Amino acid sequence: MIQTVVKRDGRIVGFNEQKIMAAIRKAMMATDKGEDERLIGLITDHVAQRGNAQMSVEEIQDAVELELMKSSRKDVAQKYIAYRHQRSVARKAKTHDIFLDIVNVKSNDITRENANMNADTPAGMMMKFASESTKPFVDDYLLGDDVREAVKANLLHIHDKDYYPTKSLTCVQHPLDHILNCGFIAGHGASRPAKRIETASVLACISMECAQNEMHGGQAIPAFDFYLAPFVRMTYQEELKYLEELNGEDYSTLYDEPLMDYLKQPLDGLTGIDRVRQHAINKTVGRVHQAMEAFIHNMNTIHSRGGNQVVFSSINYGTDTSAEGRCVMREILLSTYEGVGDGETAIFPIQIWKKKRGVNYLPEDRNFDLYQLACKVTARRFFPNFLNLDASFNQCDEWRADDPLRYEHEVATMGCRTRVFENRFGPKTSIGRGNLSFSTINIVRLALECRMEKGERSQEERIALFFAKLDRMLEVTAKQLDDRFQFQKTALARQFPLLMKSLWIGGDKLSPDDKVEAVINQGTLGIGFIGLAECLVALVGKHHGESEEAQELGLKIVTYMRDRINDFCERYHHNYSVLATPAEGLAGRFTKRDRKDFGSIPGVTDRDYYTNSNHVPVYYKCSARHKAEVEAPYHNLTRGGHIFYVEIDGDATHNPQVIMSVVDMMDRLDMGYGSVNHNRNRCMDCGYENATPDLKECPRCHSHHIDRLQRITGYLVGTTDRWNSGKLAELNDRVTHIDDGEQRLF
Repeated sequence: MIQTVVKRDGRIVGFNEQKIMAAIRKAMMATDKGEDERLIGLITDHVAQRGNAQMSVEEIQDAVELELMKSSRKDVAQKYIAYRHQRSVARKAKTHDIFLDIVNVKSNDITRENANMNADTPAGMMMKFASESTKPFVDDYLLGDDVREAVKANLLHIHDKDYYPTKSLTCVQHPLDHILNCGFIAGHGASRPAKRIETASVLACISMECAQNEMHGGQAIPAFDFYLAPFVRMTYQEELKYLEELNGEDYSTLYDEPLMDYLKQPLDGLTGIDRVRQHAINKTVGRVHQAMEAFIHNMNTIHSRGGNQVVFSSINYGTDTSAEGRCVMREILLSTYEGVGDGETAIFPIQIWKKKRGVNYLPEDRNFDLYQLACKVTARRFFPNFLNLDASFNQCDEWRADDPLRYEHEVATMGCRTRVFENRFGPKTSIGRGNLSFSTINIVRLALECRMEKGERSQEERIALFFAKLDRMLEVTAKQLDDRFQFQKTALARQFPLLMKSLWIGGDKLSPDDKVEAVINQGTLGIGFIGLAECLVALVGKHHGESEEAQELGLKIVTYMRDRINDFCERYHHNYSVLATPAEGLAGRFTKRDRKDFGSIPGVTDRDYYTNSNHVPVYYKCSARHKAEVEAPYHNLTRGGHIFYVEIDGDATHNPQVIMSVVDMMDRLDMGYGSVNHNRNRCMDCGYENATPDLKECPRCHSHHIDRLQRITGYLVGTTDRWNSGKLAELNDRVTHIDDGEQRLF
């Protein structure tokens, strides 16, 4: 006799015969003869009495189907089978309602899963159709039973699951020097090597655009200044040759003459060779500026992934001290400050200033003036962010100040936070490497599962149980990532024509029909977590921003993750790392399910989102210094990627010192990567921007269509209309970290 039923999501519930009766009745109502209550009762009794003590939903339906086929009502059996098939198709695809929402251009958490993708365009709709159709295939055919159960139980999220069957990798740091010096083949045409700054700028764009179509994550350039610097000199030489042709003179002695800098200066009073040199410099600076403007413009307008999303691009720079490298940096910063179009803030590329003592951080450093300019630009345009090369975990023993290739030994990051540096299988570098895939554990739910009725379990017992559950989920996640790696490695090099020919370290040694197995282990596998703050509240009643006890436990949790992941590196022979997950749609998705299962718990499930990774909650009012002191120790533990933010109020445009104070704080506290958020209004009709609090009407066009320009997980979004409900709730909860009334950080 049936007593319990195993549901499709793995839950075990009591047997309810009314569900069998309702299903048979519905099938009967679809026939010409209608209902037969006697037969309904008879079939239900037969199935219930003859079944095993525990049966799955599918087994029970098979039994009902068999009984109907044996009965006199074959017409009912046909309707029941047809109905069951329809339900199965709908359940397997999980697309009916979702597809209707996409078709009807509804704004919800499915269509707004990625705030930088316009899911309302035809190409965007096709991407969502494909995405939502692919995920069930992964669930059914590519995941192990334990992983599938963890996902269904809301304990694990597999990022970019829709791309899983494509075998694509997440991201890569482009060795742009190879592209610029050798050219590359993209599509049906070959690109020649660059000879001037304009061409170099365009090739940098095309490289990232083409690679974006081969990968599911972001594209980055690790040393934008070093890579483009030689083409500044080539452009300068080209200008000298124009003057030679114009004046009938030979200026070849100036071709390779050392220059301290490229600065525009008036020609008044200059004669002879000095006038020629300065004229060539002025023209070169103008061309570099235009090339940087074009680069930013292209990165905000060139679409990839089927034509519905601009490239998720990042550039790292700051440590090239040559005159040419400084020119590149100065002009990219000035172009960023000016804005695009009618002066709007550029969304991409995410720009990252690589801060380094002896190079650009102290007043006596060669690039200190550019660091000051970077802070000024950030105060107005959010970018650049700041990557601390002096952090203990961001240093490399092979770095030398006089090494022209020192950038090979500098960590670079993706704008949202992804970090790739340490390497068990090759050089310690970011270049030509990236993340392969990553998955995130819902540590809040693990903590909630440890909560029992009051008095049944002590805090110590609850914490001990939490670590046991965490250990199991770490095991499941590590195995899942290895399974995905084993699937990814079967891809052929020709499936990624640019990535494996010109970008990925070692990929150039592969033949088109070679599998990528030999080279992809240079990448990383990330095990992420979300909601440390809520997890701590569930375990000890307070989060790490408000309790030293909670902070101690938080560090213990993430340290445990780091140590276990180091064990996985040895066991599976991969570059595993801990990732401070940049959750966007996930922040609300985890919470919604947990609130349904556990109810609304203050400080845990009572908001529409979980706090990203190890951050202090956005709604918790504290000084920037306190927030930094709490979050700093986690940076060394989360080497798969991390970020620190400070929220400031008002117009930061004229206060770059605030930005410098944040970088100083990062330096003192051994933090790896961070930046500053501030208020920036944008008129969605004319593009006008300012920092006026609560702006209601555009002073330029008088439109009332005003939005806030804000970061969502590490990148900017041009309109909050594309944010999902969880992240919108988080945005509305954000508080500033500068002390009220003092407008200072400490």
